[in-house]
Amino acid sequence: MSATEHISINKHIAIAFPNMKISNLATRNLQEFYMYKLEVENLSPKTVINIHRCIHESLKQAVLERYIPFNPCDAVVLPKTIKPEIEILTIAEQNKLMQTSYQFRYGIFIRLALTTGMRLGEILGLKWENIDLYTQTLWVRQTLNRLEKIDYDGHGNKTEIIIQTPKTQNSIRSIPLMPFIVNELKEWRNIQLHDKSSAGMDYVENGLVVTNPLGGYVEPRTFKDAYNKILEASKIGHFTFHALRHTFCTRALENDMDAKTVSSIMGHYSVAFTLDTYAHVLDSHKREEMMKMQNLFTPAQISERQSYPVIVTPSLNGFILNPVDFEDLSIESDNLQYGIDCLQNSICQIIAT
Repeated sequence: MSATEHISINKHIAIAFPNMKISNLATRNLQEFYMYKLEVENLSPKTVINIHRCIHESLKQAVLERYIPFNPCDAVVLPKTIKPEIEILTIAEQNKLMQTSYQFRYGIFIRLALTTGMRLGEILGLKWENIDLYTQTLWVRQTLNRLEKIDYDGHGNKTEIIIQTPKTQNSIRSIPLMPFIVNELKEWRNIQLHDKSSAGMDYVENGLVVTNPLGGYVEPRTFKDAYNKILEASKIGHFTFHALRHTFCTRALENDMDAKTVSSIMGHYSVAFTLDTYAHVLDSHKREEMMKMQNLFTPAQISERQSYPVIVTPSLNGFILNPVDFEDLSIESDNLQYGIDCLQNSICQIIAT
C-alpha cells in the first residue's frame, strides 16, 4: 500500500468507522460518508473518488477471502468530477516567458518544461545519467516530490523529500531534445562546475541536474518561488507550472505532431486520454484545416472587371442570349435581366469545372 493510501485511511476512513465491523458496513454508510466529505468538509469529487477506490480495493480483497459476501462499494453512487479548465500560454506569452527566463538562474528549466512537457517533479528528479547530450535524448526515470511522511504507526504528520520512480509505467519514457536545449544544458553543466569550484568542500555531488549553488536538490516549493519570480518579471499574468506542460502539448498538436507521439512524450496512459484532454486544441485545428479546403468547393467568381460579350437576339418568347466566348451556351428568357443573371451563373459553373 502506498504512502498516500496510508494517509487516506488514517485521515478519512479509520476515524469515520472506528468501531464498525466490516461485516456490518453497508452501502448506506458509505454513501452518507461520501456526502459528508463533499458537503461538510468540502472535499473535491476527485478526492472523494480516490477515497472510494481505496475502500473498494480493501473490501474487494475481503470478498475474495470470504469475510463478506459482497462489496458494498459496488452500489455507491459516486459524485461526478468536473474536468478542470486547462491553462495554456499563448505563443506571445510563451515567447515572453522564455525571453525573461534567460535572466534567472533556473530559467533553463522553464524552457526545458516548455519544450518537453515534463512535470515539475520529473525535472527536479532528473539526473545527468539520464541525459545523453550526444543523441539529444532525455529519459524520465525518477521524480522528486515533498510528500507526507509516514511514521512507525502509519500516521502522516510530517513531510519529507522523496525521490522515487514514477507512479505509472507510461511515465517512464524517453524524450527527444531540441538542439538549442541541448546546448543550454551544456551551459548549465558549466554553471554547476563553477558552483562546485566556488563551494569547495561544502559542495554535495548527487548527480542531479537541478541543484542549488551547494549542489543540493531544489525542493518543489523553492523552485515554485523561483518560477513565480520569473512569471512576475515577464508580466504575462499568473500561470501554474503545470500550465507549461499543457502549453507544450498544445503546441505539439497545433503543429501536426501525431497524437500517439504526443501521448508517448507526455507519458499519458493512452492516446484516447490525450485526445480527450486536449480536444479543444483539435477542434480549433480542425476548423482551420477545413477553412483551407473551402476553395475546393466554392464556385469561381467572375471578377467585376472581367466581361464577356453577349449577342442578344429578340425572339417570339422574349430574348435569346448567346455569349461569344462560350459557343455551346445559349439562354432564352422573356425577361432580359433574368436571362443575363442565368447566363452569368452558367458561366460561373463552366469556369469552376
